[in-house]
Amino acid sequence: MLKIKPDEITLFSNYIHKLTGISIDQSKAYLLETRFGRLLQETDSTTYADLYHKARMEPGKHLEKKIIDAITTNETLFFRDTGPFDLLRHKIIPELIDSRIAKANGTRPSLKIWSAACSTGQEVYSIAIVLKELLAKGNYNIKLLGTDISDAAVTQASYGDYNKFEIERGLPKDKLIKYFSSSGSRWKVSDELRSMATFRKINLLTPFTNLGKWDIVFCRNVAIYFTLEDRQKLFSQIAQVLEPDGYLIIGSTESLTGVCPSFVPKRHLRTIFYTKR
Repeated sequence: MLKIKPDEITLFSNYIHKLTGISIDQSKAYLLETRFGRLLQETDSTTYADLYHKARMEPGKHLEKKIIDAITTNETLFFRDTGPFDLLRHKIIPELIDSRIAKANGTRPSLKIWSAACSTGQEVYSIAIVLKELLAKGNYNIKLLGTDISDAAVTQASYGDYNKFEIERGLPKDKLIKYFSSSGSRWKVSDELRSMATFRKINLLTPFTNLGKWDIVFCRNVAIYFTLEDRQKLFSQIAQVLEPDGYLIIGSTESLTGVCPSFVPKRHLRTIFYTKR
């Protein structure tokens, strides 16, 4: 494996931060070497600096997209950590639905949920399953959005297509049978779930232009890769697009203490969530 030089780490550190917000320091040499090894071969690059310059100079930005796909973790699974989904079932959705019905004045009550770092879509479809089972008897206007920085992740999420390893991570057998169909060695999400969600590419550190307001925002396990300054920027922007009575759910190991004064932490059972101050 070709070793990356300190000055090349600096090149990619600045480049990756600009593209994704992910913070890379000199201790991440092995990470860059393992993630970019195949790209070196594909592009006939003799050094990491060569790869960098090819990416910067390429008009179509195809190599840039491959670099983003390579560096983003995309670690996810269905019903990850379980707590947030229990929180949806037993507290957040019932409370919001009651509130939205009261405000609807006879029209269809609406509910808007954004998964801000949706990876390959497992979180979005887990949320969709909760909504489907909880609101089956009602007539609601549901909007479910999944966004990610990786083109490859967004594409897979849009198709809702998973291999055996991905489908077995966190998905109960009864829900697999009910909401997925098999095709050879792969599984595809049902049309009824797929129709509930839309997916698009978003860089979370750019302005949330035309994103609208949201009742619930999931932003889990992505800000841990950001600097403090970028975390402050991200959650300040989320606060601006969250409804006054909305809910923010972040990762189980994350905290907004000292990050964003707009949010107040609260607890239900064993799960921490945030509401606007």
